[in-house]
Amino acid sequence: MTDDAAAAPTCLARPLAGPGDVGCAAARGVDGRPLHAAALRFFWGPMDCGKSTMALQMNYNHARQGRRGLVTTRIDRSLGPQVTTRIGLSHTAIEVTDDLDLRALVRGRWDEGVRVDYLICDEASFYTVAHVEQMAELVDSYDVDVYAFGLATDFRSCLFPAAQRLFELADEVARIQVEVLCWCGREGLLNARVVDGRVAREGAQVVIGDTVDTAEVRYQVLCRRHYRSGDLGPRR
Repeated sequence: MTDDAAAAPTCLARPLAGPGDVGCAAARGVDGRPLHAAALRFFWGPMDCGKSTMALQMNYNHARQGRRGLVTTRIDRSLGPQVTTRIGLSHTAIEVTDDLDLRALVRGRWDEGVRVDYLICDEASFYTVAHVEQMAELVDSYDVDVYAFGLATDFRSCLFPAAQRLFELADEVARIQVEVLCWCGREGLLNARVVDGRVAREGAQVVIGDTVDTAEVRYQVLCRRHYRSGDLGPRR
């Protein structure tokens, strides 16, 4: 055995191929899916487009078919270890911190005898670039599906570092198709941070807020024209 072979991680999420198997391409795991078919998928869109709702629906669909997964999040609007949605759905989740290693998280579950077939990573734009690299390794070396959901750009209309890395590495990138409208009726593209009734142009990249009008710091989805002009529309 070469040093490289010895160092290669073993996929513990699914059994290794047995003597009767015709090869890796034909081998199937305990969840019935082919081995080595895992993928990293990134679903993105502006605020209010239903990213967290889709994340919970994805988790439900996979769990309903007997697959076992973990739900993770980072800086959810509830400030708790859960995924919450604006339509009232919620699910307990593992809070992703800077020092959390997603690979170690999965390996820890395997050590406890718990199967992990997939990860649901909500608010993925707030993860670190290192977390995205770990997602890719879970897919490539451990055959674990990773479904990431998040914003693409921040309040300055610049890509979040983690989102940029997901665009670069993901096997599939899809914009969520639920249409969000600017106050003018055009398609909403950009997430404006509103402080004291004005569109903020400077500040920390991540500041907790919501899209409700009563929030001290709130966010409003605008079309490019009104984002650039800072026009928040008529008062409601």
